[in-house]
Amino acid sequence: MLGSYDAIVVGAGPAGSTATILLATAGWSVALIERQAFPRRKVCGACIGAGNIPLLDTLGIAEEFARVAGPELREVALYCDDRAIQAPFPAVRNTAHPWGRALGRETFDLLLLERAKELGATVWQPWSLRRIHGRAGAFACQIEARSEPESRLLRAPVVIMANGSWERDPAGTRPVVKRASDLFAFKATFNHSCLQPGVLPVISFAGGYGGLVIAENGVLILAGCIRRDVLKACRALAPGLTAGEAFEGYLRRNAGPLRDVLGGARREGPWLGIGPIQTGFRTPWRGSDGLLTIGNAAAEAHPIIGEGISMAMQSAWLLCTRLIDAGRASVSANALRRVGINYASQLKRTFAPRVHLAATLAHLAMKPSLAPLVRRLIGHAPRLLTTLARGAGKARVAPGLRDAPPPCRH
Repeated sequence: MLGSYDAIVVGAGPAGSTATILLATAGWSVALIERQAFPRRKVCGACIGAGNIPLLDTLGIAEEFARVAGPELREVALYCDDRAIQAPFPAVRNTAHPWGRALGRETFDLLLLERAKELGATVWQPWSLRRIHGRAGAFACQIEARSEPESRLLRAPVVIMANGSWERDPAGTRPVVKRASDLFAFKATFNHSCLQPGVLPVISFAGGYGGLVIAENGVLILAGCIRRDVLKACRALAPGLTAGEAFEGYLRRNAGPLRDVLGGARREGPWLGIGPIQTGFRTPWRGSDGLLTIGNAAAEAHPIIGEGISMAMQSAWLLCTRLIDAGRASVSANALRRVGINYASQLKRTFAPRVHLAATLAHLAMKPSLAPLVRRLIGHAPRLLTTLARGAGKARVAPGLRDAPPPCRH
């Protein structure tokens, strides 16, 4: 069977669902393809910066987000060796919602997906994209059901890839080269922790970094990254543990404040892991075939700054405002080329400071020889943490978003 749409979006995470909502609100017919059933757990720190609140309002989910999300994040902290240093979190100025909050991906992604359905998007879930044919202005996507032998062919002039940076690329191949410096990411949730609500600590330790936050229902989310070689050594010391459990043990041994926070806590469910993560810029606009990418498929910063969700959603905003301005009735190959070039340029200008700062901070956090220097410097001037958080985009609204009205139906 054949289905025709104005746009096909691959991946229903924050980037893909945001793009779907924006386009559907503007009157586009959208097919959203997601290979996993929701709700599902995801390796993610779950922080949603205050700069995203205006976008949540535009998407129509701000009220529900405010109702279910964790406490406002008003303090940032650094856990380094046995010391905890704390400072004020930067606020977004001139807004009713100056502080970010945390919401687990199980809840947040489903909230976005349900909103997309409300607006009339056709959701194919759980279905997988198997193959893409054609070029900008005339794509054909073959999709297959995950639960039974069934396939469909969907057509659209626009295809937006929002399927993450570590997943299989149905439109091409990525070489796999294993390196000792590869970073693997892990996440677990805990109940009954001793972390003060509203504080966002970053953990610095040899060979990796991590972060903590209180999300909905008082649940603590612990997420972090560790080098391949360090993880291998951890597992060799504890052969009976999973990779995530070995990671947790290493964190507890090397971060005194974390031991206090998790002293009476109980982990809920198993550790999740992915990797290796692939930071940096990729190809937001593929001129060879006309594919557009958003979220981690377009650009990914080291998770040390906790901007993954914000960058994913803001990249969707940057792209879709340009697509909507181009008009769904006139989305030709030439129009898409202009949109793609402009979007790619704006994406790099918007995210480059965050990507580069995150890489620098990650390098510093993972170097044990630098720990005394960092601890001494920030210990004498704790508000450097505030400055770094502001530089990481924690108080930044996407360009053109603060005063923009919701996209109108044509």
